[in-house]
Amino acid sequence: LPKMSAASQVERAVLEEEFNWLLKEEVHAVLKQLQDVLKEASRRFSVASPGLESQLKQENFILGNSTMDQVKGVLTLQGEALTQADINLKVAKSSQTMHFQFREDKQWKLQQIQDARNHVNQALQLLGSHDESYHFSTGTEVNKLMDAVMLQLTRARNRLTTPASLTLPELATSGLMKMFSPPMPGDVMVNFYINLSKLCLMVYQLHVLPPNTTKNFKPAGSSVLHNPGAMFELNNNRFEVSHIHKVECVVPWLNDTLVFLTISLQLCQQLKDKISVFSSFWSYRPF
Repeated sequence: LPKMSAASQVERAVLEEEFNWLLKEEVHAVLKQLQDVLKEASRRFSVASPGLESQLKQENFILGNSTMDQVKGVLTLQGEALTQADINLKVAKSSQTMHFQFREDKQWKLQQIQDARNHVNQALQLLGSHDESYHFSTGTEVNKLMDAVMLQLTRARNRLTTPASLTLPELATSGLMKMFSPPMPGDVMVNFYINLSKLCLMVYQLHVLPPNTTKNFKPAGSSVLHNPGAMFELNNNRFEVSHIHKVECVVPWLNDTLVFLTISLQLCQQLKDKISVFSSFWSYRPF
């Protein structure tokens, strides 16, 4: 028995030393790595124009380039803002093509990109609040910091992967509908959103339900995407979605950003896992 206790004391001393090294050295190495990865992510949200450092780079994206697509669009993205949208819609059951574009004085903020960027910057602030001279005294303290950082990173990722659910009346009355010249007709609605690394354009064509319709009127709830047959009421008129068109394209820097978020979340989790290994040795000693 005395031999065992001596051995366990040695083991304990070695573990103490390893754990102190983890708190003093490795935690800061991981924090530095996290900051480097997240600075790259943050930089993706605000790439400057070549030669014009004060101005964000403008990128054009072509949506719907197959002959089957009834909607085609050219969208200009500058950071988190759509600065121009040029949309052509082939009207169902006729050879007519409608053309709309943003008015010169208008641009549309993509709230998802803005929120994701803010969450990445909040994670960077949390990491920057502990410089290399700071000594973490317990594993719990490190875990708390990792949890706070992971919360911001998860929120950033969720904003890019989960577009807002809207009702059809919300879409019909959104500020986006007032951005176009010529104005959108009453039987067409549009929506833009981000889904993962894709910039998506949705166009809904509607028809008015006659007041004496025998159809069972059931207003649709909130959704990212409403299907044909979805109904809603607005200004005492009842409408039904007759056609929907969705076109999308990949935004490469959003793809990069999602990769950086995944790497950062993994780094946080790995550090937490290392600390939990030590915790299991000292299950009776909180740290």
